[in-house]
Amino acid sequence: MKITQFVCAIALGMVAVSPVQASEEIIKKARCVACHAVDQKRVGPAYKDVAAKYKGQGDAVAVLSAKVRNGGTGNWGQIPMPPHGADKISDADLKAAIEWILKL
Repeated sequence: MKITQFVCAIALGMVAVSPVQASEEIIKKARCVACHAVDQKRVGPAYKDVAAKYKGQGDAVAVLSAKVRNGGTGNWGQIPMPPHGADKISDADLKAAIEWILKL
């Protein structure tokens, strides 16, 4: 019995992915890292700067989701962010990524 529990625990440990890992993987898969980094400005703002700007804003996830989906310019300078549709990042992945960013 103990061996079975041990094997199951190992298997679950291999399958389980922490929310931080999952969100970082989502961001990498969606290629957000081409323009953004956690703690330094690239083409777009650092994720930590985004988190600071939207801290305490109750509708931040919805606002940022709309910005990602529609693209735009002017919030962080004049370099435009192109729109990113659901074919690039699903709604669920986008929400998870934004929630992760806002916790930085």
